[in-house]
This record gives sequence, C-alpha cells and structure tokens, in this order.
Amino acid sequence: MGKLAAALLVAIPVAGALAGGADYLPVPGGSFASALNYEDAPGKQPVAAFSMMRTPVTNADFLAFVKAQPQWRRDRVPGVLAEARYLSHWAGPVELGEDAKPGQPVVQVSWFAADAYCAAQGARLPTWTEWEYVAAADETRRDARRDRAWRERILRWYSRPSNTALPRAGLQPANVYGIQDLHGLVWEWTEDFSSLLMDADNRNQGDPDNARFCGAGALSMNDRDNYAVLMRVAMLSSLSAEATTGNLGFRCVKDTP
Repeated sequence: MGKLAAALLVAIPVAGALAGGADYLPVPGGSFASALNYEDAPGKQPVAAFSMMRTPVTNADFLAFVKAQPQWRRDRVPGVLAEARYLSHWAGPVELGEDAKPGQPVVQVSWFAADAYCAAQGARLPTWTEWEYVAAADETRRDARRDRAWRERILRWYSRPSNTALPRAGLQPANVYGIQDLHGLVWEWTEDFSSLLMDADNRNQGDPDNARFCGAGALSMNDRDNYAVLMRVAMLSSLSAEATTGNLGFRCVKDTP
C-alpha cells in the first residue's frame, strides 16, 4: 500500500458497523496444508475458528454501503483508492441499472473499498489461508482436494467465457460449512493478496529464487496439479490495491472470540 493511499484511508472516516449483507456462518478451526509452499511455515498450519459470509457481497449490499458512506461513491472516491473502472458497470454512483442486478456479486471494486466495506461490517477480508481452507471443502468433506472429479468441476469454471452475465449469488450448492460460491462465480480479494508473489509460469515453481513471500520465505506449489489455486494466486498477485476487474468480488470474515 502506498503512503498516499494509507494516509487517505486514515483520513476517510468509517461509520459504525452496518447491518445487512450475507449471513456469517461459523467455520471451525483445524490444521491445514496449503497448496502453496511457504519456506518459513512448511507442512500443516493451525487455522483458528472464524465466521465467513455465506455468499459474496452483492450489488445490493454494496449499494447500501456507498449510500451510508458516500466517500466510497465512484464519483467521490480518490483515484489512489480505486481506479477509473471502479463500479463502472453501475448505471450511476448510487444506481445499479440493467448491468448490475441486486443479487449479483459486486465486481469492479478495489481492495481498498472491499476492506472498508468489511470494516463497516465489524469484519475484515479473509486471509489467503482462511479462504483456501474453506474453499477446499465440498458438500460433505472438509478437504476434497484429492478428488479428481471435484477438481475438474472447479476447473470447468475457468474455461467459461468471462463476458457472460454473472449469475445471482447463492445458487450453487453449499459446502460442508454451509458456504456457497467460493468457486465458479467470481474471484475474491483476500486481506493479504499482495503477499502472494507467485510466478504464473508453473515451470518455475520449485525454484525459490523466482517467488518470494513477504520478502522472506519462498513461495512455490506443494501441489502442482492444483491449477485452480495456481491461477487464482497468479491473478491476485498481479493486481494493485486500487485495481478492479469485471469478475473480482469479495466476502468478509469475523474473528471468533
């Protein structure tokens, strides 16, 4: 995060926690081996219990947010916190229109705006490990990653044309935690996305000089067949915090006391 962006975030007031948004469902803690290989944290790592939004944040949710906090309207937000495409598919600063149905996941939203939304919910963006931990589950198992059929089902999403209209959030079957749409709908911001410095060329994985995590531990793939994770990490690591895309949304999490 640049110094100017950090200063603006401090200067922009955050109102009290907002009501609404998707339900938060509890995710029990456990130990988890990421598909990514962190030199400074090899093997299974503990994941503390937390709660996650059942579905991604929708256009209706985000519209309520920008009305309550107008500094995040597309015509008022500083360019250092959101690029020109921010909410560009909406009909107006506080109007959704035909290209942004209320139940569709909100996209064209920057990391800064997503982070501010979660803060207004009394929540935060999930870490990559938290997101991957929940996304490893299918309808009956907490970790379905070794199931080839499950992997292929996820990969079919990546072959879908990106210019098609987004479905409404919440149509997919829930995983074992009751959480939906982690695959097959939109990419999602994570709190620590900028730490995921992954070389998009899988031939370079395994060479610690080609990828770094937080400037220290090398980041490579423990599971090189998990192309869905590789593609997601490569995409997130290519972005800056003010960037927006037409298929990138987010959801929030809350810490469990």
